[in-house]
Amino acid sequence: MARYTGASCRMCRRENLKMFLKGDRCYSDKCSFERRSYAPGQHGQARFRKQSNYAIQLREKQKVKHMYGMLEGQFRRYFYMADRAKGVTGENLLVMLERRLDNTVYRLGFACSRDQARQLIRHNHFLVNGKKVNIPSFQVSVGDEISLREKSRKNEMITDNIEGAARRGIPSWLELDQANFKGTVKALPSRDEITMPIQEQLIVELYSK
Repeated sequence: MARYTGASCRMCRRENLKMFLKGDRCYSDKCSFERRSYAPGQHGQARFRKQSNYAIQLREKQKVKHMYGMLEGQFRRYFYMADRAKGVTGENLLVMLERRLDNTVYRLGFACSRDQARQLIRHNHFLVNGKKVNIPSFQVSVGDEISLREKSRKNEMITDNIEGAARRGIPSWLELDQANFKGTVKALPSRDEITMPIQEQLIVELYSK
């Protein structure tokens, strides 16, 4: 599957939002967004003209897409699934994105970023309910148990990530058993628990044109 391979820090600067795409680097003095909090490119520091409604909606969609590490086709499919489901389309979309296995692994603190979580899942480090799952887009459900494979529990990078997870905090819809290297989905994520500044209604308006 195709994926974005460019500089992650450029995306934060383009969206004028710190999206924590680089893990621990985002908390350090090396963070590019902190050092250069203006848009990338030759004209990054120039004054911006007033944006049209379409431009505002497009930037919001791009922001969420980059935040969860997806390309356009996959993100659009999530929107169509959210639109067909019962409830508010925008909230359905965010809940589906939060329920992705790579996001869940990241939220539990096993990985320092969603990109790293995707790589760990692809390399068969995790089990869901005791069975190997190496699909980052797998949708977790209430009661699912995500555990680290026995052979991977001595991986220093993962253990360091778990120890540093307290800095980010574990959302209330998840429960981490640090001693046993596993986490449980206690409930479905709610809109209130997604703390990043996202205006999902703008995405709905964009795709509804």
